[in-house]
Amino acid sequence: MAATLRIQSDWTRALSRDEGEAWLSCRSPGKPTLYGSVTRRGLSSDGVPDIVASEGFVVGEVTKKSILISCPHENVSTKFLAPYTSFSRIHQKSITCLDISSGGGLGVSTSTDGTMKIWQAANGEIRRLLEGHVYDVNCCRFFPSGLVVLSGGMDAQLKIWSAEDAGCVVTFKGHKAGILDTAIVDRGRNVLSCSRDGTARLWDCGKSACLGIIADCGSPINGIALGTADNSLNLGTPEKPPSEREVGTEGKILLLAREDKKLQGVGLQSRQPVFLFVGSDAFNCCTFLSSTYILAGTQDGNIYQLDVRNTNAPIQVIHRSGAPVLSLLPYRDGFIASQGDGTCFVVQQDLGYVLDLTEADCDPVYKVASWEKEIYTCCRDGIVRRYQLSDL
Repeated sequence: MAATLRIQSDWTRALSRDEGEAWLSCRSPGKPTLYGSVTRRGLSSDGVPDIVASEGFVVGEVTKKSILISCPHENVSTKFLAPYTSFSRIHQKSITCLDISSGGGLGVSTSTDGTMKIWQAANGEIRRLLEGHVYDVNCCRFFPSGLVVLSGGMDAQLKIWSAEDAGCVVTFKGHKAGILDTAIVDRGRNVLSCSRDGTARLWDCGKSACLGIIADCGSPINGIALGTADNSLNLGTPEKPPSEREVGTEGKILLLAREDKKLQGVGLQSRQPVFLFVGSDAFNCCTFLSSTYILAGTQDGNIYQLDVRNTNAPIQVIHRSGAPVLSLLPYRDGFIASQGDGTCFVVQQDLGYVLDLTEADCDPVYKVASWEKEIYTCCRDGIVRRYQLSDL
């Protein structure tokens, strides 16, 4: 894997005054780490800081919120982006999950302070408190309408909430242990959940009933992702005809990121296994980049890119640090990943550099959500950060 550039997490504060300095490092596997720094010399005529780098590093474009750094010797460039705004008042403790509504107006988040809240994405102002789970809520997401929220908790319950009046409209019971992730089928007449109990289940929202166990793998399922399968893929046939309450399950494949180092693909309607890939460590998260390409992240910092038509060998393995990969999100021509050491980065196909979303200082960034050019992250330090991406 290529070299990785890092910068001091609060580099914007450090470089906010003349002679201010922030450290840099360039780590390449099997080589000694190169350390250096950037120093601010003053301001240019248009109010942008004039910044120089120490030997071995080169400063490219600088704006008020971003700085492009290269290490020519390792042929690597990274654009470091500071948050456009941060919300520290939504929760009192670590924020474990967040999502942004389809219209971009609302956010929902869960925290180890025991709360789940809906807030305005523009200013972080709290709109609703969603109360009803026992113990912590592990995961939350908006339905495509943006008016309804799906959540899963340590209490093994899956709940559906109205974002308008905070009422809990449906509770699904059936899992034997905490729910770790959810997915929504099409517009949301059916939803999916996975749990520490080793099962992934399909639910009917209208009748608040379980439509079936999609997989039972005897190992906690840490994350799931639902995608439309490539036409050439054989998804298998259901053993018995699907219930008429099953809506939109045909032609879909469910990915399971498993604790036992396995990434599994299952035909959603058929409940039949499609592939099984063994990784280097427990899989924490997975996502679809397209109907053929998928990504999955492990506890030891590997991001595997696979082709669902042939999972014998990965297309590539991205490894930026040994910290757990906690969240993966498709974004434009690439993806966004966050890790347990506070790093969060954006990879785009034809971009000559990695975009690093900075400021979380060694605190895990648990989840990333995006809306158009805005990227939201949530972190163990209790802060929601919003980054504004210029034209990539």
